[in-house]
Amino acid sequence: MQKIAQHYSAAVDSVTLINALDALESLTDEEKDRAKRNVEHLEIMVAKDYWTTEDLAPLNAAVTAGKNSINSYDYSYSPNSFFIS
Repeated sequence: MQKIAQHYSAAVDSVTLINALDALESLTDEEKDRAKRNVEHLEIMVAKDYWTTEDLAPLNAAVTAGKNSINSYDYSYSPNSFFIS
């Protein structure tokens, strides 16, 4: 039970970080990498089968928010235009 609480606490730390980065106007490459690592961490954690009564909704919401933040500033070049994907 204590291990589950430790894992959940670490996941909530990732949620906090992702939410803080999501609130920024733009992300540096370093911040994008940090967000990606924390999104990946949360995806792994949510997939674990040892959860009991822990609320995983904030973890799932942070995964979505983190992916949106990372992708919001992913610039793609096209010979005919420059657009944000």
